[in-house]
Formats: sequence, structure tokens, C-alpha cells
Amino acid sequence: MNDKEKKEVTIIVNGEPFEVEKDEATYNEVVIMGFPDFLQHPERTYSVTYERGIGNKPEGILSVGGVVKVKNEMRFYVKHTGES
Repeated sequence: MNDKEKKEVTIIVNGEPFEVEKDEATYNEVVIMGFPDFLQHPERTYSVTYERGIGNKPEGILSVGGVVKVKNEMRFYVKHTGES
């Protein structure tokens, strides 16, 4: 089972380091790291961009409901977007 153990990597969300034990991160997980009160405010929307990603897509946008593979020192930027 040692072959299948997931190692921890550090990702950076809005300048803050977070240790994650998996090889993927979801939109919700990343937004919660950037804005811990996210779940209490479902009316708010956020944009998530990333850089230093894996392979042929080192930069991009993580959309609502999306998942992205992560690697050590990958950077995420979470911003609150417009309100009505």
C-alpha cells in the first residue's frame, strides 16, 4: 500500500501556503482556503485562476464545480467577483 500513499504538497492560495494531501483540488476547496466563510455566503461568487500548474496547462481558470491536478508550489488566486 506504500506505493499508493499520497504525499503532501504545498499550494499557495492568495499568498498563503496550505498543505494538501491529494493530487487534485476542487473549486470549493480552493475558495474556502482563500475565503473561509465561503460556505456561509452562497450568494457570493469568486473567480479562481492558477499558475505553475502541471504539464501542458500550467495556467488557467478553475471554474465552479471544476477540479485541477495540483503540484508543489502551485499558486492560486481567488477573488470575490461583482455583486448585484
